[in-house]
Amino acid sequence: MTGIIQLDGATGEGGGQILRTALSLSMVTGQPFHLENIRAGRQKPGLLRQHLTAVLAATEVSDGTAEGAILGSKAVTFTPGTVRSGVYKFAVGTAGSATLVLQTLLPALMAGTERSEVTIEGGTHNEAAPPFDFLQKTFLPCVKRLGPQIELRLNRYGFYPAGGGSITANIMPAAKFGGLQMEQPGDSARIRARAVLANLPRHIAARELALVARRFALEPDALEIVETKNSTGPGNVVMIEAHTDGIVGVFTAFGRIGVSAEEVAEDAIRQTQIFLKAGVAVDEHLADQLLLPLALGRGGSFSTTKLSKHSLTNMMVIKAFLDDAQFDVEAGGDDETWRVGVLRRH
Repeated sequence: MTGIIQLDGATGEGGGQILRTALSLSMVTGQPFHLENIRAGRQKPGLLRQHLTAVLAATEVSDGTAEGAILGSKAVTFTPGTVRSGVYKFAVGTAGSATLVLQTLLPALMAGTERSEVTIEGGTHNEAAPPFDFLQKTFLPCVKRLGPQIELRLNRYGFYPAGGGSITANIMPAAKFGGLQMEQPGDSARIRARAVLANLPRHIAARELALVARRFALEPDALEIVETKNSTGPGNVVMIEAHTDGIVGVFTAFGRIGVSAEEVAEDAIRQTQIFLKAGVAVDEHLADQLLLPLALGRGGSFSTTKLSKHSLTNMMVIKAFLDDAQFDVEAGGDDETWRVGVLRRH
């Protein structure tokens, strides 16, 4: 397949990240790709509903074609056409992540010529993907600093396993993306915590927030319980926000059958404490998600905790499409903190 970028889904972290990043960059650059061994590192390899939705959505947004776009497919050839701004609606049909489908489409629509609106139905809050709140409070404020302006709205909660949630993004593109420097952590973090309950007893959230309050010495006005019926099924999530001058870190843990409210809270507390102790600007999840928008713009740099396999895989795919992209990765003295520089040689 001369002229087509060849990718192997068994490399790196071996999950859906390779497909999503490839779709994003293919739409932006106009370069087709062939991906084999899709999600080879997962228990159920091949395209699940969420990944198929991302492929079909990318095909519609870019007026492109996709061979192998069926459930369970282990190979896809994607050829983009011309990206079209507009109003779109897509449905995952399961609790598969609506936020990951949105992030697949964002780079192309952020670089478009006119405003777009995208509504996606599916999971909005599940363990295997960034929740709505992370996009709204952490990721998108960083993107806005690069130029594109995006407003995100939660229409309906979608917890695992019921799904059925809905989000809408209004996207005002930018002709060029700027850069972003986030090497220094912000001043002492101000901690807030919120527990969301969908069709579950209030005492669950009260117990979760009581433990968070004790660990961080929080006053009652830093705590919030959100009870909602605007959800297809039951669900519970604890979110701890670390507010600094530079960013809002959002650390989440989800209620599960057989797991106590206190254990759920401990999970969110642990994530927050790791970030605060590291003294970095960006947590490991945001580090992964910043790589692509920075590579499409003027680059930048940030400090973070130890790089995940997701991040290293993302770098690999980005370099396959952007041969002038360079990643400068330096470990801190304890190998637990890292500085990442994203450069474009143009």
